[in-house]
Amino acid sequence: MDPSLQEIHGLRIAVEGCGHGTLNAIYAAVEKACEARGWDGVDLLIIGGDFQAVRNASDLTVMSCPVKFRAIGDFQAYYSGSAVAPYLTIFVGGNHEASSHMWELYYGGWAAPNIYYMGAANVVRVGGVRIAGLSGIWKGYNYNKHHHERLPYNQDDIKSIYHVRELDVRKLLQIKSQVDIGISHDWPRAIEKHGDQRHLFRMKPDFEQESKDGTLGSLAAAYVMDRLRPPYWFAAHLHCKFAATKIYQHDIENPLPQSNGQKHDTPVVESTSLPPPAPNEDEIDLDMDDEEDTPAPAVDFSGDTKLATAQATVVETAKQTQSSVSSDLRAQLPAAFARPAQSSAKRVQPGQPTPPEITNKTVRFLALDKCLPGRKFLQLMEAQPYADSTEASVPQPASRPKVKFQYDPEWLAITRVFASELVLGDKSAPAAPELGEEHYRPLIEQELQWVQENVVKQDKLIIPENFELTAPIWHLGMPEIISEGPREYTNPQTQQFCGLVGIKNKFHASEEEREARMKAGPALEEPRRDGGFGGRGRGGRHGGRGRGRGGRGGRGRGRGW
Repeated sequence: MDPSLQEIHGLRIAVEGCGHGTLNAIYAAVEKACEARGWDGVDLLIIGGDFQAVRNASDLTVMSCPVKFRAIGDFQAYYSGSAVAPYLTIFVGGNHEASSHMWELYYGGWAAPNIYYMGAANVVRVGGVRIAGLSGIWKGYNYNKHHHERLPYNQDDIKSIYHVRELDVRKLLQIKSQVDIGISHDWPRAIEKHGDQRHLFRMKPDFEQESKDGTLGSLAAAYVMDRLRPPYWFAAHLHCKFAATKIYQHDIENPLPQSNGQKHDTPVVESTSLPPPAPNEDEIDLDMDDEEDTPAPAVDFSGDTKLATAQATVVETAKQTQSSVSSDLRAQLPAAFARPAQSSAKRVQPGQPTPPEITNKTVRFLALDKCLPGRKFLQLMEAQPYADSTEASVPQPASRPKVKFQYDPEWLAITRVFASELVLGDKSAPAAPELGEEHYRPLIEQELQWVQENVVKQDKLIIPENFELTAPIWHLGMPEIISEGPREYTNPQTQQFCGLVGIKNKFHASEEEREARMKAGPALEEPRRDGGFGGRGRGGRHGGRGRGRGGRGGRGRGRGW
């Protein structure tokens, strides 16, 4: 099956890969592409992360990026109001973001007029098309942690704040009805197996070993895609264009495999493409600092193939350390000393089985590059709600009305259910236990009734255009490289959203609380497995650059980013 995207009449959408602060060039490229297509514009622009909503130089100090590559970028003009986004623009977060800004809009909100951040996880409706988004990248060692990062950040916080968290994924895995478009920054794990792998590995040779090892892409994004099964899924992060088609014949009973040994629906297609061009030594590779971390033990499962390394090690260790206590003596011990009964329950991938209300069986995946000359970073398409996609196309009106941008009732209900489990700023707090869909479903149904009465029937589904400035504006001529980190602000949009859905705004703090944290400075970083420490890092009022990821106590990475 041809993995290229198919078009249908409906919502006109432009999709772009990584933003990297180049909004002006992206909007110009969309305009040019529309002219070539004969369109007068698009209804929606989707940007797949690394958006870099930098408001001022202080925001830059907490963006994961080498200091020498810091640049204010184009966004500050849209934030200040000196420029206006020509199209409704939505984006998910990546691993190079103004994290202090994104923190204010955890539930989603306007980063600037007509530019909407999807938050850590979200589902919204644009012109009736239902869009789910997941921000961040996969790092298994942080997946089950709370959002413990809070200004002022140390070097570890600057990295970990954009790592996907299980609680946000858990919310998306409660969606019970069909979604039309999915967006993630990271690729869903193993999606490359459903497209032209050979062509991909010629473009990106390093990906081949990761694919064989089962470590290419995000498990979290794969869980969400396998649950929601939207007709379209868009991603960025890996700086190349790649298309794939994943077909679901049955529910996924086994967890995602790590090996390359299973059969797939989409055969590998021979490609006559030329070898990839030689790397440009002058190009800024902002992602290199995220790929050099010491890999954590595997946390995913192997399905019907080989066991994950960590599991195999545990099993082998258990065999070697079998107790020499006889069964007669063991029988005399209290019950607390008895071996726990082995569970016979089959391990099931999170989010499975897929509800019967989700009927789509084919996901067309497209990853795009970043906005640079000669790169494949933009795609135009038309989409409509999946339920309507099989109906006859309706003729286009002479003039296209402004599309409605709305909250999603089911997502609002899910947000209410999980609001109490959100913990901020406390690294020692235990992770909220996953109680299972059977536990959450009746709670969501109950909260959905509340949403119907208090939001839907009150005509409050339209997302208000309530952007307000929080951080100071950057003006031309101001320095871009400074040492003073950002302040924490209560964003009025988050306050209003929490009021709309009737939950506590845990992102609010008094000025006294914030001032006390700033005076205390960034928390000390934890010792690393190689014996080193990181520095105090950036993000404080005078945080500086730190001493590098490894410090002097161990090998580390020693680069101060």
